[in-house]
Amino acid sequence: MTLALAIHGGCGTLPKSEMTEAEWAQARADLASALRAGWTILTKGGTAVDAVEAAVRVMEDSPHFNAGHGAAFNTDGEHELDASIMDGATLAAGAICAAKRIRNPVSAAKALMLRGDPLLLAGPAADEFAEHEGVDTVANEHFSTERRRKSLASMKIREIVGTASEASEAEKHGTVGAVACDAQGHLAAATSTGGYTNKPAGRVGDSPIIGAGTYARDGRCAVSGTGKGEYFMRYCVGHEIASLVAYKGLSLEAATQAVMAELSEHRIGAGLVAVGADGTVVAPFNTDGMYRGWVTPDGLIHVATHGDVEMAGQA
Repeated sequence: MTLALAIHGGCGTLPKSEMTEAEWAQARADLASALRAGWTILTKGGTAVDAVEAAVRVMEDSPHFNAGHGAAFNTDGEHELDASIMDGATLAAGAICAAKRIRNPVSAAKALMLRGDPLLLAGPAADEFAEHEGVDTVANEHFSTERRRKSLASMKIREIVGTASEASEAEKHGTVGAVACDAQGHLAAATSTGGYTNKPAGRVGDSPIIGAGTYARDGRCAVSGTGKGEYFMRYCVGHEIASLVAYKGLSLEAATQAVMAELSEHRIGAGLVAVGADGTVVAPFNTDGMYRGWVTPDGLIHVATHGDVEMAGQA
């Protein structure tokens, strides 16, 4: 079986001019670190579930992505975090949403998946569950960065002058995610986000919704999406791609292109990473850029932010 791992750090990628080359280099380095974390697990015979969790955790701890440390602020100036994970072998899944104190929300989602019931916990219940399970909890301020603070101020001004709809994908939102295929041929997907800048308190997007932003099913594919969550929920993006593969017999590339084309037709900014049952990896997006990366079967790491793709060494 061909090992496979792909990640995204959101299609809310900033224009190149808005970060220094040193900052771009650090963002790419963090993508490479996430890939190494997941690939190490896969090459040692670990599960796809453990691999996607490990990769997402690295991005949750990086200030360059809208998940965990570096998450967007809601309209009240707080962070509310969403995450989910799914095991393609069993269809087991776990998700948390509107959490405020979980350092690595993907790990809380995994702990909930392993518990088996319920599948989704929200708000204080999610925070309390994480604490009970020994998943690290922190003060809400842990997730704050100066860049996200400036984004909130900018969006509030746009709201006042009536230009919020003109904000770029980078100003509005972002997500991180990972998909993997392990040595047993099992698939898994995980997604984590801070939502979008200036979102209403209590708003939940697609990232913790199984079948929308996250989906994995052996023999079909594993998908993790990024974009405006309300649309991903309406289109059931993850499940739609898996259904096109299963019922129409489309290749993973054709299935993802079909869904992306429909989103693009309605001017919906979106991106995703997906892995097929045969280890095929795709990473389409229709925005200016998408933080993304994958490992080829020979163990070489590839990372990208905009149109460029560069090799970042051996995994």
